[in-house]
Amino acid sequence: MTKLPLIVGFGGVNAAGRSSGFHSYKRMVADALSEKEMESTWQDLAHRMGLASSSELDSELIEAIKAGTLVRRIDSFDPDNLLYQYKANLNTESEQITFTLRKSKLPTKIPDNWTVEEQGSKVQITVNGALDALLEDRVSFPVSSGGNIPAGFDPGKLYNSRFHPRGLKLTVYGASDALNSLGFDWAEVMKHVKPDEVSVYAGSALAQVDDQSLSGMLAAPLTGGRVSSKMMALSLAEMPADFVNSYVINSVGTTGTNMGACATFLYNLRQGMYDIQHGKSKVVIVGNAEAPVVAEIMEGFRVMGALAEDEQLKALDSSDVVDNRRACRPFSANAGFTMAESSQFVVLMDDELALELGATVYGSVADVFVNADANKKSISAPGVGNYVTMAKATALAKAILGEEGVKQTYVQAHGTGTPQNRVTESHILNEVAKTFAIDSWPVTAIKSYVGHSMGAAAGDQLIASLGVWQYGWIPAIKTIDHISDDVHQSNLDILTEHKFAGENGEDYKAVLLNAKGFGGNNATGLVLSPAQTLAMLSNKHGEKAMLAYHDKNVQIRNVAEQNDVAASKGAETIRYHFGESVMDDSSVSMTQEAMTLSEFDQAIELPQANPYADYC
Repeated sequence: MTKLPLIVGFGGVNAAGRSSGFHSYKRMVADALSEKEMESTWQDLAHRMGLASSSELDSELIEAIKAGTLVRRIDSFDPDNLLYQYKANLNTESEQITFTLRKSKLPTKIPDNWTVEEQGSKVQITVNGALDALLEDRVSFPVSSGGNIPAGFDPGKLYNSRFHPRGLKLTVYGASDALNSLGFDWAEVMKHVKPDEVSVYAGSALAQVDDQSLSGMLAAPLTGGRVSSKMMALSLAEMPADFVNSYVINSVGTTGTNMGACATFLYNLRQGMYDIQHGKSKVVIVGNAEAPVVAEIMEGFRVMGALAEDEQLKALDSSDVVDNRRACRPFSANAGFTMAESSQFVVLMDDELALELGATVYGSVADVFVNADANKKSISAPGVGNYVTMAKATALAKAILGEEGVKQTYVQAHGTGTPQNRVTESHILNEVAKTFAIDSWPVTAIKSYVGHSMGAAAGDQLIASLGVWQYGWIPAIKTIDHISDDVHQSNLDILTEHKFAGENGEDYKAVLLNAKGFGGNNATGLVLSPAQTLAMLSNKHGEKAMLAYHDKNVQIRNVAEQNDVAASKGAETIRYHFGESVMDDSSVSMTQEAMTLSEFDQAIELPQANPYADYC
């Protein structure tokens, strides 16, 4: 029997706030929840953003929190004061230019038209003719909207993060938050599994791209900077997985990242799901961290015509003022997507281990389908692959849930807010809905709240979906006032108002997470609700086993809630263990049957049977 990968923990942060405790989800649907339900989220954000040291909430504080969250004016750099350098060829009427320099700043190769005269610790340089130079300037960036994490929050201040790129700071925070949500310590997990029964699949689609990593390394020779010994290593796209293994959970298990542009999170989720389904691992950490709200990276996307520029947004609104909050407008009149940063991690377990530990079940991953686009005219254009992934995921939903059950699903659309996406994705969803006799399929797109975090985007979708099964509201697309005429919607219900999904979201048994990545990387994941998952577990394990599980789970939930409360008060645990429990060659002992490592209680069993015996 195929094992069911259960979601037993989740964490991270995006423009809406902290993921665990459903806080980022609650920020999106704040206008549908009661003051009491929102209180803990406002408190969490107030402490996180440095806006309040007490638990007192008032309307002024809440408005300040709202202003510093979700898509808004970029605050990771100043769009009105961006450093820029222009090439210039300098000449004078005398055909000579004279200036002084420190000796240490002299170029190794002196240009032929330079005359150098020593003056103590300095030199006077006379240039006969023209001088090529770079002139510093400050310019306004054409895009001022972005999905930064909550204003004032720096996860690097919570641990010793010296020289860490922003994406890796987000990684350490996100993975720690996910582990804190479990309700039991990671050491307890390791008592029940062998060291090689753990997998970590995490990365970033764009790698680490700030001044502490790739961007700084490439720019240094041209800007007078210095390349450090850390920059190259920390730039790698799989570094989030490496950090989790080495500094967060001390793992020797399976590791890596499976990159697929904007579908990367689902690619990694598929890897983790596969390991559990086939018994390769009993517990898997899946995640992505992306920090691309960097002017140089955004310029690359802007010149492609992919980003919503300020002048375009003003034109859409017939206004002289850009509405940063409504920059991302899926399925409506729009201009491009909105770059964002995010870190999202989930913990998957095989069902037997989860029941043994009493882990809280937030849902389960039924499958993730990945298909390419085949031949097409442009590498960036959409193709047919997403029809395949959506159809497969919907067909599986029907197989699991039945003819009527498939109608109790909804869609988290890729919904980037580009003119092309609104037409192509809506056609895919509408055709699939017609095929499976779904008359009014609910569709939402949470990039309208948090922007497009590239590789982590589907993680944002998943975390928001888990919140629906806790608080009962599917977030609407609140940044639009109409649906465009070219959007296909005969069988779709594209939500412009929050949709009540029943108590704890009981009206919906599953969600389809859709992702369309640059280059033809399409993925659709089918995630089952906690109620549906528990019903399936009961069918497999029996009522007696489930009663014992629920008894254990009471204490686990209590601990997780205590961790959530502590985090909301600024006392969260960041798991970063640099230089601890280090093993070397003296830590390893082995026989032909097994290997033991000094820092682990259980041994690693070595293969004994020939899996290809039928061929021999």
